[in-house]
Amino acid sequence: MQVGLIGLGKMGAAMAERLLRDNHRVVAFDLNESAVKTIEEKGASGAFSIEELIKSLTTPRIIWMMVPVGDPVRKTIDTLTPTLSKGDIIVDGGNSFYKDSRRRADELESYGIHFLDVGTSGGVWGLKDGYCLMVGGKKEIFDYCEPIFRSLAPPNGYRYIGPSGAGHYVKMIHNGIEYGLMQAYAEGFGIMKESEYEIDLVDVADVWGNGSVVRSWLLELLAKALKDDPRLEKLTDYVEDSGMGRWTVSEAIEKDVPAPILTHSLIARISSRQGESFSAKILAALRNQFGGHTMRKK
Repeated sequence: MQVGLIGLGKMGAAMAERLLRDNHRVVAFDLNESAVKTIEEKGASGAFSIEELIKSLTTPRIIWMMVPVGDPVRKTIDTLTPTLSKGDIIVDGGNSFYKDSRRRADELESYGIHFLDVGTSGGVWGLKDGYCLMVGGKKEIFDYCEPIFRSLAPPNGYRYIGPSGAGHYVKMIHNGIEYGLMQAYAEGFGIMKESEYEIDLVDVADVWGNGSVVRSWLLELLAKALKDDPRLEKLTDYVEDSGMGRWTVSEAIEKDVPAPILTHSLIARISSRQGESFSAKILAALRNQFGGHTMRKK
């Protein structure tokens, strides 16, 4: 298939490569011209404006956005809308708020343009391992785009979730759960660090990854981070949050669903900005390992 890809950051560029490997035609645009030139060297067709990207594709066009949440998404859609034709498809593969995605689908439908919201998980490891994709929108549009999802995801790694907004809704809850899992590891390893025993935290992370009921990919990444810096002395304990954890907690409150673990995990990240904590350093290291998120180093 042919795909127009807007946004060549950590994930967007890797997604372009996966699509090229499966012989899809990729036309790519980014505000950073060097990123466009780099992906051209790997087989994509470069575009140096959104207008050029649109002209390089035939209808029905599939335009996949991998741009930061908020104004960048809104501005990109505002630029795309008057240049697209009826039947074209916009895919938002970022972490947009699900209510915004639902509203955007309704607005674009009035122009005859289709919209899919695709919750995307996999971080900087997606190029090698594939991306878990949670898709919201019209089922027939999902079906049309399925060859793209199949190329981007690992085996059995994508699903049609439901109507517009459902994909980003499930990704929001996914990230809320992620906060809780990471917080549990951070607190447990923080306790072990203060133990009377001289516990090798790398050994513990390694052994738990083999047969333990708490084994996971996050634990594997933690082992890797600790091998690189056993006491995480190169890091500060300042932990960012992407916003999706806040949305998850807000949704829990709105729906009267008790979510104490997810709520505490969010508050712990906010608290990390007040003072030094080894547990917070664990969180910062894990965010960097799976998502390439920036860490504050000493």
